[in-house]
Amino acid sequence: MNFLGLGSSKKKDTSAGVKKSKRLLSIDALRGFDMLLISGGALFIRRMEGKTEWGWIDWVATQMTHPAWHGFTFYDFIFPLFLFIAGVSLPFSLNKGLSTGMGKPQLYRKMFRRMLILIGLGILYKNAPVSIFEPSGIRYVSVLGRIGIAVFITTFLYLNFSKKGRLMWVGSILLLYYAALFLIPVPGHGAGDLSLEGNLVGWIDRQLLPGRLLQGSYDELGLLTQLPALCLTVLGSFAGDILRSNREDSMKLQRLFFAGAACVGIGLVWGLHFPVNKHLWSSSFILLTGGMAFLFMFGFYALIDVLEYKKWAFFFQVIGLNSLTIYLGYRFIDFSETSHLLFAGIYSIAPEPWHEVFQAFGAMMLVWLLLYFLYRKKIFIKV
Repeated sequence: MNFLGLGSSKKKDTSAGVKKSKRLLSIDALRGFDMLLISGGALFIRRMEGKTEWGWIDWVATQMTHPAWHGFTFYDFIFPLFLFIAGVSLPFSLNKGLSTGMGKPQLYRKMFRRMLILIGLGILYKNAPVSIFEPSGIRYVSVLGRIGIAVFITTFLYLNFSKKGRLMWVGSILLLYYAALFLIPVPGHGAGDLSLEGNLVGWIDRQLLPGRLLQGSYDELGLLTQLPALCLTVLGSFAGDILRSNREDSMKLQRLFFAGAACVGIGLVWGLHFPVNKHLWSSSFILLTGGMAFLFMFGFYALIDVLEYKKWAFFFQVIGLNSLTIYLGYRFIDFSETSHLLFAGIYSIAPEPWHEVFQAFGAMMLVWLLLYFLYRKKIFIKV
């Protein structure tokens, strides 16, 4: 199989056309892989640190935490990947809506309602129990809210701009964000201060964002960082267009791979001046994680939908089909305590340091079994 399309192709490249949309297992599996790390997988890996004499396990465990400020670990990639996957799915859903006779206004209303629901659920998630009589203590920004806003804006861009136009939007947003942080002075700190206390993003949030900020004087999910973050969803829409096109699989893989490599390369070079920073959602961070997302999509699509190695993907598919369910469920259901109650009598014979490892593993398996039950019952909760 010529993954990068370097050999001859028997079919003519019909880049303008698209084939009838079908659900790609690779998209659900990649979403499931992402959600597994959020819903217990990362915790299980962190619990493994120092328990063995294998240095690589300890290194992987260190990748499951966020840097204090500048820098990058694999765990920083988890949320950007989800924003990207939301963009990958968008061309499929929007074009399906258009094909059934829905007009742009209907699609806007649908995505707007979805955005409001996600913002509401995000506020509940971040603040439960919500202090409704003390609004100053409520954190109004959230992961779910950011996804809802990004998808709504990307919907508007997708339905009204060509691929070139959307690419120009991404480039303009990332460049203007870069310029703003380096050129607009912050009172008491000046321009170009990228510290926690002196950056423009935090200052704007302190002036305009009501309620509680995560770090007191700063919130990484605040107002200004929404702009670069939504670029990940727009980039994902490019990947979605590639996957639903009529091109040969080799050409699709080639485009996914080179888009990923280009974004990673530009992001790393840009990071030499504008540091890779998840808290700031720096332009270099967006391109680095967007490029990684293209490459992960390349790998999952190649293995699952092209080479058809599908059995291993079922574990992740079960999670990916109910991602919102488990994201909210993991917040409100104490899987760790349930794991302790069910399995502590079994793992009690293991050395004490390993108890937390087995408890975390048991919780992760309980999460999967719940989702498997919903999968078997064909219950998929979506917004």
